[in-house]
Amino acid sequence: MRVFAIGDLHLDSAVDKPMDVFGPGWDDHFERICADWRAKVTDDDLVLIPGDISWGMRTSEAQPDLDLIAALPGKKIIIRGNHDYWWDSISRVRAMLKGEFFALQNDAMRIQNILVCGTRGWTVPNVPGEFKDDDDKKIYDREVIRMQLALDDMATKRQDGDQCIAMIHYPPFNVKIEDSDFTRLFEKHKIDVVVYGHLHGKGCRACKFVQKNGVKYYLTSCDQVNCELVEIL
Repeated sequence: MRVFAIGDLHLDSAVDKPMDVFGPGWDDHFERICADWRAKVTDDDLVLIPGDISWGMRTSEAQPDLDLIAALPGKKIIIRGNHDYWWDSISRVRAMLKGEFFALQNDAMRIQNILVCGTRGWTVPNVPGEFKDDDDKKIYDREVIRMQLALDDMATKRQDGDQCIAMIHYPPFNVKIEDSDFTRLFEKHKIDVVVYGHLHGKGCRACKFVQKNGVKYYLTSCDQVNCELVEIL
């Protein structure tokens, strides 16, 4: 089994929000993703999507987008992004998914010898400890707790020889790639690979791959990876 990742699909089947307004890098972006996906992925493989899946505001608007993903080869796992306003209770989200298509929310699951956990995350401040306001800090602290829950759930399922992947929508470190509460958790739990997204645009200067204290980090926002799936394992 091979493992791929691509994030920030921003599909708009039921709403009028085309991404090509953000530049030519988004022209026919989902068609390009699908072509690359079908060329690389078999039904035995796994594709991780770390959030910002659909522009739909309600589950009924997101359903056509989820169905498009479900029709592609391979097993799929998603987490929520900051623009996934359609994401309802996790039980309702899971009921929307067809075939070998799964959603994580502060928990973990196994596919063969691969364990995957995940949650949304939040913005890591560029100056450690300096948050925009009290609400910003509260959300950050809450998301750290949620990641801890996901990693704890993974720990209960872990067996010798497993490869462990954490999904998070927001980058788990700041622009200087400094330690954060998220990276310390990944290191404590001996995570092999972290996949994230959220970052977009021509001005994005983020590294697409970082290896930090034994953990491999992959930025997989689709416009940053030329609308091509990234093989991570």
